[in-house]
Amino acid sequence: MSESDPLTAFIDAACVPLDSGHASGTLERAEVILASHPDVARSNIHTAAILGDDAAVRRFLEIDRGSATAKGGPRGWDALTYLCFSRYLRLDRARSDSFVRAATALLDAGASANTGWFETNHQPKPEWESALYGAAGIAHHAELTRLLVERGADPNDEETPYHAPETYDNAALKILVESGKLTDDSLAMILLRKTDWHDRDAVAWLLEHGVNPNRNTRWGKTALHNAILSDNALEIVDVLLDHGADPTLVAARPDRYEQGSPGKSAVAMAARRGRGDVLTLFKRRGIPLELDAVEQLLAACATNDAPAVRSIAEHEPQSVRELMAEGGRLLASFAGVGNVEGIRQLLDLGVDVAAPFKEGDGYFDVAKGSLAIHVASWRANHAAVKLLIERGSPIDVPDGKGRTPLALAVRACVDSYWAYRRSPESVEALLRAGASASGVGFPSGYAEVDELLRLHGRQA
Repeated sequence: MSESDPLTAFIDAACVPLDSGHASGTLERAEVILASHPDVARSNIHTAAILGDDAAVRRFLEIDRGSATAKGGPRGWDALTYLCFSRYLRLDRARSDSFVRAATALLDAGASANTGWFETNHQPKPEWESALYGAAGIAHHAELTRLLVERGADPNDEETPYHAPETYDNAALKILVESGKLTDDSLAMILLRKTDWHDRDAVAWLLEHGVNPNRNTRWGKTALHNAILSDNALEIVDVLLDHGADPTLVAARPDRYEQGSPGKSAVAMAARRGRGDVLTLFKRRGIPLELDAVEQLLAACATNDAPAVRSIAEHEPQSVRELMAEGGRLLASFAGVGNVEGIRQLLDLGVDVAAPFKEGDGYFDVAKGSLAIHVASWRANHAAVKLLIERGSPIDVPDGKGRTPLALAVRACVDSYWAYRRSPESVEALLRAGASASGVGFPSGYAEVDELLRLHGRQA
């Protein structure tokens, strides 16, 4: 960003970044530039669009109607593209109505609702970033989304249906769905992505509006497969089943990261994730639990069916050996969902409490090489942490990102999607077991945890 060129500097600071997440960043730098160079705001139609200044946009159009489609500035975009990818659109809701008025003026003057730009950093193939994606998928701006759709914007550009679900404010998403313009593939993508966000209300709404829960997606799985893979709450699985989701369908890619892994049904995936609650739900609904021998053993562990575990282990010793080969991954999965009795069954079978989860899981920010105790600590599954300590888990080993179980337990309380589950229990258990508080963020901002850390010698 050139300080000698405040116009270019402002546009770069005020629009979505090109080298990081498009929904990241603040207005701080842009506001500093405007304070030092107020004339930048009135430089041209592009800066007026970025600021949602509808009066200025109309003035520029009166001078030159062709400026509605003229491309320029450091990014070579037209005004409507700059408007839809403005950080002000996402962050300054006081300008919301003026952004819509400015966009209306541009469209009335000939701007295309299907304008956008190619993200060349996306490899191996540049990605088309439509103006609608900026409005619905980054800013999640309902009325601008409505305007663009009414003026002919096509929502089936992959970026829009992929990113529009990334919020719990579903107003823009509902406008897209109710437009009737989304293809079945786009609708299936939206439903699956809502399971990434564990958004039960949105999942139910989409299903009630006719989205097919059994349509496969480009990721080789349905929304139900993804709900299991992403450890969705039982109520989300329940509502998917209520609307006809079929747990016996096979996901071509049941693992998020491994390519070429064997296909699995949602039933098999539930067994491997330690979801005893889901397996019980399937059984109650009369869904056949068709599983191979290893998965039968895992299902018995997940549902804490000790007689079945003993019987399978006795009659299918090969199943036990195959389970042991995946011990680290499976123990981590059970720890992630807090299946304490299932963890106990795995350990009793002989799974090493210190077996590493070599692959990790980026979705949950589980680092490569994590132990089950890292996962349980990070996911705030306190009873699982206590059991793993009791069964001899190492407590000071760092994960692949250098974080100890204690550091993860503290962070889970203050900086996680599941902070609502926070409790000092895991921190207290780890400290009592002798975990070192060295390197743990202090103060954390959670009084009960900070007091525990202080009592064990951690100082600010």
